[in-house]
Amino acid sequence: MLFRVALAVAVLVIFVYGLVDVIRTEGRLTRGISKPAWIIVQIVLPVLGALLWLLIGRPRGSAQPRPSYPHPTAPDDDPEFLRNLEARRRSQAEAERLRKLRDDLESKAKEDGGKQQHGTDEHDADGLK
Repeated sequence: MLFRVALAVAVLVIFVYGLVDVIRTEGRLTRGISKPAWIIVQIVLPVLGALLWLLIGRPRGSAQPRPSYPHPTAPDDDPEFLRNLEARRRSQAEAERLRKLRDDLESKAKEDGGKQQHGTDEHDADGLK
């Protein structure tokens, strides 16, 4: 009885390990048949499929490892992206501040120009020209 339980657990462990290993392996690295075919073989022939996968289908140790990316994949985790974002925000705020100053100066210049023009007309009316 204990032997049957141990055998069932061993079959289950081999099946699950083989199936998970097939699923986690990149499709281009499988040998023999395609990745979906290996999954079907694993499901149809649990123990034999797992053994075949481990002996035939699994990529060799000399296969290229998965490429490791030196930078985080999410933009909000990338310090360089956040630095650039802050610099952009600052430059936009500075550009907005300068635009407001320019607009204020232009409007003040128009007001001063209108007063000077208006003041000159008053002198002309008095005949002081």
